[in-house]
Amino acid sequence: MNRKAVLIAACTLAAVLAACSTDSTGRVTLALSSMRAASPAASAGFTPAGTPSVVTAGDSTVIALGNDTIILRSVDVVLRKVELKRIEAAECDSVEANDDCEEFETGAMLATLPLGNTATETVVSVNAPAGMYDKLQFEIHKAEASEVPGFDGVSIRVTGTFSHGGTRSDFTYTSDLNAEQEIELSPPLTVSDGQAASVTLRIDVANWFLDAGGTLVDPASANKGQPNESVVRDRIEASIDAFRDDDHDGHDDDSEHS
Repeated sequence: MNRKAVLIAACTLAAVLAACSTDSTGRVTLALSSMRAASPAASAGFTPAGTPSVVTAGDSTVIALGNDTIILRSVDVVLRKVELKRIEAAECDSVEANDDCEEFETGAMLATLPLGNTATETVVSVNAPAGMYDKLQFEIHKAEASEVPGFDGVSIRVTGTFSHGGTRSDFTYTSDLNAEQEIELSPPLTVSDGQAASVTLRIDVANWFLDAGGTLVDPASANKGQPNESVVRDRIEASIDAFRDDDHDGHDDDSEHS
């Protein structure tokens, strides 16, 4: 897979943070993951009936249900306005009409979800004012050619191979989904002076290409105007989570330690 994380506006993010000068900052890393959330069933070594199994190998992810499989070779997502919101910003509230310290953000960026054996892949790392952050906000964004070359009118692109009844066919799935996402960080992320903290944005691709009856479908049948377009769009929006992940394993640190 041709890995890319094209950070078209990372400098904007750094500039926004710099707008609120403070002597107390920590380093915050935002990473992406496509790993499935840990579950008691998975820990016990079996997959419940009707749930796709996921196998990772090299740089590809294989999703299987019954006799059907999808091999994912690339998953690209356009993100915009990534904002990590603080619970409070006492130092910056004293500056009139300065709202930038409440959040930090980037312009449009093209990020490739890590597949296969890669747990997480860093999107951007910046200095952030020390404090507590309780929400991650962002947009899945239908890009214009001037923002992300080759993605005019597209927010998500997936390539791979679908196998049904022994017949294999390559596919390209694209979506023009425009969706705002707000994810609560619970417990809040604490950024301490001089310390590193990591947030992982997990997009669980395992359930994207299931129809309303829970059957694995050809991703090409979810392209614009095709019968599975709406159900796959809904599944994409429901597949997103975010959490503290200082060990970069693609799982929630607080759940692992609870």
